[in-house]
Parts: sequence; structure tokens; C-alpha cells
Amino acid sequence: MKDISDNIKKVLIVFLICFVGLISYITYFEVMVAPKIVNSQYNARMWAKRNEVLRGSIFDRNMKALSKSTRINAETQKRNYEGGEAFAHALGYVDVRYGITGLERRYDKELSTSSIRDTLVNILKSPGQTKERYGSNLKTTLDYNIQKKGYELLGNNKGAVVALNPKTGEILALISKPSFDPNYLEENWKNINSNKDRPLLNRATSGMYPPGSTFKVITAISALENIDGVTNKRIQDNGVLVFNEKESLRNYNGEVLGNIGLKEAFIHSSNVYFGSLGIDLGNSKLKDTAEKFYFNKDIPADGVVIENSKFPSFKSYEKGNIAQSAIGQSTVLATPMEMALVASTIANDGTMMRPYIVKEVMDSKNSLISEVKPQKINDVTTKENAQIIKNYMREVVAHGTGRNASVYGINVAGKTGTADHKEEGSGAKPHAWFIGFAPYENPEIAVAVIVEDGGQGGGLAASIASGVIKEALSK
Repeated sequence: MKDISDNIKKVLIVFLICFVGLISYITYFEVMVAPKIVNSQYNARMWAKRNEVLRGSIFDRNMKALSKSTRINAETQKRNYEGGEAFAHALGYVDVRYGITGLERRYDKELSTSSIRDTLVNILKSPGQTKERYGSNLKTTLDYNIQKKGYELLGNNKGAVVALNPKTGEILALISKPSFDPNYLEENWKNINSNKDRPLLNRATSGMYPPGSTFKVITAISALENIDGVTNKRIQDNGVLVFNEKESLRNYNGEVLGNIGLKEAFIHSSNVYFGSLGIDLGNSKLKDTAEKFYFNKDIPADGVVIENSKFPSFKSYEKGNIAQSAIGQSTVLATPMEMALVASTIANDGTMMRPYIVKEVMDSKNSLISEVKPQKINDVTTKENAQIIKNYMREVVAHGTGRNASVYGINVAGKTGTADHKEEGSGAKPHAWFIGFAPYENPEIAVAVIVEDGGQGGGLAASIASGVIKEALSK
């Protein structure tokens, strides 16, 4: 009898374990898996549900339509993208076959759901009088003219342009090339998806590039915070900084700048001076400053997802890598959005604002439902230090490497960057960077431009920035 009792206990224990396992799996499925399936962009039931409501429109900041939907029949509707290729990465796309991306996905619930007002109007109508139900509309922070101008100025080059309002964090333009036309996904999908130039990649927020000398803005801030009397520190720049018999750091084209201080080194972009600063600072302090600018961190943002920019850790004896990192080389990587935020932070007296791309959610009659308010992310540096760098950046455009960013009648400030990279071999042309803001006295726009394989940053990248700034401030 004892053996039978023990066997019954063992069977009950096995059943208990199986029962607990089953309940755990059901709970896990209901809590973790089921919501993902229900909300999946490929869920056919969700598409049918979406189609019950005519998807809301997306507008620029001046209420120019960027995307809108038209009813084809009771089962289908067509999304029309008025801005075409120029806005593809800023808005994303919505398509039954290819899913939902970008802003369309981030605000899918609002765009595909009737407002309370519209719902009540339909409920109160007599039977048989029910009209089309409309999703909510979005008013973005984008400026149609700035976006179009930046896209046009990039021409046939690969690259990105980001423009922000430094005081609020509003995204005025978000441009990535090459692009694609979301109106013709079906016809072009095979080429879009297989193209080696990766037109689906949003280079503005996810493109990772060595920032080159634009990073000297961060190095200069770190020096101001950590090295006493650095504004008076002078060195003899002979065009090369030697670390050992195998490693050295040279100025662009071997330029020799002679006896220079921080200001002259910034204006003329001395690698020798800033490499020396990097060694004086050490990896830990420079990394700490980079992380204040949100390298190695998630950048808070609304309506966009931003890839984390990267600043490395080095041992104290890795002098060459430390010096290279101080000029935005080695393994330093940044997105154009990150570098636009660097320029924006300096322009805004050291305060970084949260970037956002939607100003208002509205009902079908464009009455306000909700709005997004500007938010401060962090005070990155002091107003005094920011003012010093603002002055230096103004001199870069007035008398230094950034003259091509000049705009008649407007005081533009900025920093150029010429970033070496090895993706295409040692003979690849450097990427061209420009970051800046204007007007110098009261900044209204901050920009970052990168042209892949564009050569010297003071050339095409600075010229594109000039055109974007002129368009933004010509009103």
C-alpha cells in the first residue's frame, strides 16, 4: 500500500508541475506575446479595423498636406504622399503589404482612430445617415520649403540634412538620401529592398559616421570645463603630432599653423592642437563630456527613433587613439541628428532640447485635441562656455574653414568636418560635415549636414547648410 501511495504522490506532483507550467505559459502568452500579435503591422484583422476609418492627414507646420488618404471602396483606401521622396524618411509609409514605418507607425493609433467629437457626431445621426469616419490629423514641426530645399541641395549625393529649432527642439527638416517614393512601393519594392545604397535607411537618425572635426565642439567644451586657463594655452603646430615611431596625427593636407591657441586652433581646425587637448584631458574626461551630449545614451525624442552615437573607452597608454577620438576619428561614431543636437545645444546657451516632430493632434476639422510642448533634456554646459564656442563657431564661418556656409545679411556660425573612413578602402574620399546655427545673435535654426564621400567639410556640406539656412530665414 505504501508503494501505491508513493506512486500516486509522484503522479500528482507531475500533474501539478504540468499544470503550473501550462498556467505560466498561458499567462506569458496573454501578457507578452498576444499584444505583439494583435498590434503587429501584418495582422490582417488590424488592417480591416484600420480601414473602417479613413486615415487622418499629416501636415507640415504651415498646414500644407504631406500625406492624406482617399477612399477607394468600402474595403480599401489609398495613402497619397504629397511630398514624395523628399519626405519618405521623415514620415515613413503605411501599406497593407509592406507594413508601417516611421511617423505613420509612431502615431498609427491617432491617425486610424476617430476623435471623440467625430464619433459622437456619427452616433447622433439618424439611422442610414452615418457618414465616413475620419482618423485624427497631425500637424508636424516640419517646414515643407526647408525640407524640399535641403533635399534638392543634396543632389545625387548620399547623405543627410537635419534642421532644428534650437530653442524648442522642433525638427524643421529631416532628410536622407538616397530615398524612395512611398507612392510607388509596389512597383519599386524589389529595387528599393535590394539596392546596395540602402534607400530604406534613414541616414538622418540611424546613419553612423565618424564626425571628424565637428566633434571638436565637444572637445573644446570638455577642455573649458576641465583644463584651467585653456583659452590661453598655446602650442607650436608644425603640422604633425608624433606619438611613437609608428603613430602620428597630421593636419588636413599637412597644413602648418605655427604658434596657436584654442581659438585659432578651432577656427582653422588644427588636428595637432585638438589631439594634444585629447591627451591632456584623457579618455575618461572626454568621454564624460561626450556622454553629457548623449553619446552612448538613448536620446529622448518624440516621433523619431535615434540610433545611439558612440564614444569609445581607451586605456591611458593608448595615446594615438585618445588623440584621434578628440578630433572625431578612431571609433567615434555619430548620427546627423546627434550632431545637429550638438550645434543646437551650443546655440541654446548650453541647454539641449528634446527633439520632436509632431506639434499637434487634431480632429478631422483640424480642431486641437492635444499638443506637444517643448521639453528640456539637460543643461549640458554653462552659458559662459557655450558663449565662448558660439564665438569660435562664428569666426569659423567669417574667417576660417566654413566660409562657404555664409549667407548674405545673416551671421552664420558653424564647424566643418572632414571625416576619414575605411568602408570603401583606404583610398575612399572623406565624408564632408558641417554643423552650425543662425542668426548668431538670436539662433532660430541649427543644422547638421553630411555628404558621404563629399571631401572637405568646408566645401559642399557648408554650401548645402548655407542654402538651408537661407531658405529658413528668408521669410
